[in-house]
Amino acid sequence: MKELDFSILIDKPKEVVWVTLWDDHCFRDWANNIDEGTYLLGDLVEGNEIQFISSVNGYGVTSLVPKLVPNEYILFRHASDTQNTGLETRDKQWTGGSESYTLIDKENSTLLTIRSEIPDELVDYFNQAMPIALSRIKYLAENV
Repeated sequence: MKELDFSILIDKPKEVVWVTLWDDHCFRDWANNIDEGTYLLGDLVEGNEIQFISSVNGYGVTSLVPKLVPNEYILFRHASDTQNTGLETRDKQWTGGSESYTLIDKENSTLLTIRSEIPDELVDYFNQAMPIALSRIKYLAENV
């Protein structure tokens, strides 16, 4: 896996950006730019297990939330890859990786940084898709 960092400055306070990231409707909107039909299953609470699942192909990742500071930081540790809408395990493409979202105040704006461990074969794809997803997060936070 390779660690990639992506950042964007959003002209809204971090509380608005946080809601944009994790509100179900907004999450489905921006995450669709990375993996079509992706949604979150579970409650974003420190210590919980959640799933990122694609409604299109049924593939997903079950992740632990070892650290969560509302409006500032969340860390996901990918525990297992799943299929059939999270019911069965599959190849270990994402297992063992991590993904974090950090929000920092910047004079009436928020710097959003996403750090993610990406499987080697998907690095080029994420280098193209993630900036599009970040632009969508910015649009949603600033306009919706």
